[in-house]
This record gives sequence, structure tokens and C-alpha cells, in this order.
Amino acid sequence: MNKHIHRTISDLDPESIRADVERALREDIGSGDVTADLLPQARLATARVITREAAIICGRDWFDACFHALDPAVEIEWQVEEGARAAPGQVLCNVTGPARALVTAERSALNFLQTLSATATVTASYVEAIRGTGTTILDTRKTLPGLRNAQKYAVRAGGGHNHRMGLHDAILIKENHIAAAGSIADAVKLARRLHPEIMIEVEVENFSELREALAAGTDRIMLDEFELDELVQAVTEVDGRVPLEVSGGVGFDRVRAIAETGVDYISIGALTKHIRAVDLSMRIGLVEPDRG
Repeated sequence: MNKHIHRTISDLDPESIRADVERALREDIGSGDVTADLLPQARLATARVITREAAIICGRDWFDACFHALDPAVEIEWQVEEGARAAPGQVLCNVTGPARALVTAERSALNFLQTLSATATVTASYVEAIRGTGTTILDTRKTLPGLRNAQKYAVRAGGGHNHRMGLHDAILIKENHIAAAGSIADAVKLARRLHPEIMIEVEVENFSELREALAAGTDRIMLDEFELDELVQAVTEVDGRVPLEVSGGVGFDRVRAIAETGVDYISIGALTKHIRAVDLSMRIGLVEPDRG
């Protein structure tokens, strides 16, 4: 099995989207949208969604699914491709369908679009900041509860890559695991015996641990809180034998300098947890009934 699986923006899980949308609509609608009851049952409406700020647009499938869950007849015409950059004031899509479906699904649909676009936009800024260095930006497990797959998809839409999706698809050996096993070598040996098909990564805090992890035959080494000069030394010492990842204390102001040390990966929790929703607006207008 490939221990370094590369996921792309096209790797969407329809079942995950369906579950996300079902949960969001159930949370919002509850026993029924009592405000939407004020609208005539058969009245049609149109709407357009605009962004008030520059953003990488992400989450179209979740947006669409919110409306289609209320009424499959809703038509959505997108003006911006998934993962594309939109300018302030730009129309993202036009929506047409039963008025009740549009007003009921509006908030949940926008919540997905503004949140996932935020993650994609932040990721794209970090990717751009290190362009040309050969380093890859990774996310972490510091995601919004219940939106792990969605946010990690948004990271890919922004040009980043995913670290492990959860506790099931990669092993990350940290201080407590090492203490329980007795040593880095013993921890790696046990992990390899229990899960030979899964990537094993060891987090190290100094050069002694780095050398232990390297000798133990780990698949990747995470350098935690290393200074820039120490990163350069680590890259030189490891000499490409295993990929090196930097974690901890990575801000936008330092990410370029870290990448220029020659490390392979930089993992950044801020991609998914320090986000501000993109400012979107959806204007709905009722279609006048045909009186002919």
C-alpha cells in the first residue's frame, strides 16, 4: 500500500457531503421552517450570490446539496469554478426555484460556502507565500467538529495537501507514545508490527531524538519547535533519507523562511481553525406569477 497517499480536489465523498448537509438542515429547520410558511406554496423565486471580498471559492457541492435536499427542482447556475479566485462584488451563482426551498436552504448553504471558501483562501495564501521552494503545505486535525472531510477538501482546493485524515490512516508517535513504549525505536518497531501498511511519523524535539527516529526507520520525521538554523542543520544531516515536516509556531510571517530551509512539509493548524468566514450575500426576489 502507498504510505503517502495524494488526494486531489476531485476526491469528493458524496456520502460525506450528504451527511454534512442532512445534519446542517436538521439543525436549522428542526420541526419545520415556520417563517417560510408565510410564502405561497407554489411561488417561484430567483436569487444571486455575490462575494463582498476576494476569495478562493470552495464548497459548491455542499451549497447545491442544501437546496436540492429541499427541492430537486432548484436550478443553480455557477459563474465561478470550484477552487477559482473571485473578486469583490463578483456574482458567484444564480439560483432559481420554489421560494420556500430557497429561503429555507439559504443559511445552511451559505454557511458551507463561506466556511469552506475561508479555508481554501487561507490555504492559498500560504501556498503562494512559499511558491518556488519545493515545500508542501499540510493541514492538521484541528478542524471544526463534524466538518473534517469538508475542510480537508477545502485545503486541497486552496492548493494545499492533507496530513492524516484522522487517527486511523497514519501513525504519529509523540512524547507520550515514546514514554509508554520505552524508546523511539521500540515505538516504531511496535507500530510497524501492528500496522505494517500505514505511514509512521515520529515527532522529535531535539537532534538526539532526530537521530533515533532516523535509525529506527520511520517514514517521516516531524520537527517540533526547531529554530531556523536547527532546521537547516536537520535538513543537511538527514540528507533526503526521509521527508522532514515542520510543526508548531508556524505563522504567515515565518512560513517562507521555514520553507527556504529545505524541509519537505510544513503543517499548519491555522488553515482550518483560525479562519474567518468569507463575506457572502444572497439576494432573493419573488417571481411574479404569470397572469396571462
